[in-house]
Amino acid sequence: MITHLDSEIKDLKMSLLEMFGLVKSQLVKSKEALVNFDKDLAREVRVNEKRVNSFELKLDREIENIIALYNPVAVDLRFVIASLKINSNLERIGDIADGIAQFVININNKPESELLRSTRLIEMFDTAIHIVSDVMLSFEEEDTRMARSVFKKDELLDEINLQANEATAQFIKSNPDKVNQSLYTLSTIRKLERVGDQSKNIAEEIIFYIEAKVLKHRRKVDQTDDKSL
Repeated sequence: MITHLDSEIKDLKMSLLEMFGLVKSQLVKSKEALVNFDKDLAREVRVNEKRVNSFELKLDREIENIIALYNPVAVDLRFVIASLKINSNLERIGDIADGIAQFVININNKPESELLRSTRLIEMFDTAIHIVSDVMLSFEEEDTRMARSVFKKDELLDEINLQANEATAQFIKSNPDKVNQSLYTLSTIRKLERVGDQSKNIAEEIIFYIEAKVLKHRRKVDQTDDKSL
């Protein structure tokens, strides 16, 4: 027998998947706007940011109502708590896409292909989009194995982020008249690195509500132990 709570949980999951799709679309469009130097598409991303913010507030209200009206317990309570945090992480990814779109609007010339190549920005963008797709699918299918795969994929974003300073500095030396777009590119790389962080947070919440395991602080402890060896 399907209860009112079951129905509300199902509706909440569908709403979150819609939020996932909207945020992923924002990220994809911000990449296309950058690669094609499409200021109109960048402006579309900026306009749609208001939809992302409104959706976040709508989901927050849905979650608050479920807690107030149905007093969920066990896995239902974990799902509702995780949904609240996932919603916040998705809104932050939307903010990142909006910031990249603003970068496209602000610069006067299309980013140099050599700069994009040397900083591996397009590779990083594609990886970030794939990671968001993976957490979305793992949430939809309740697949903790796929959620865990995000941690490994995020390492590539960290790697590109670490080498970006040197790659950007070398480009500026050869192209001193392109400092502005170089710094914007570096800022975009920093933003995409944070997409990985937000996606890892989402993966942790998926594992939490399905397996009742809290990974956030456990990973920090493991990293501390590794450093002490």
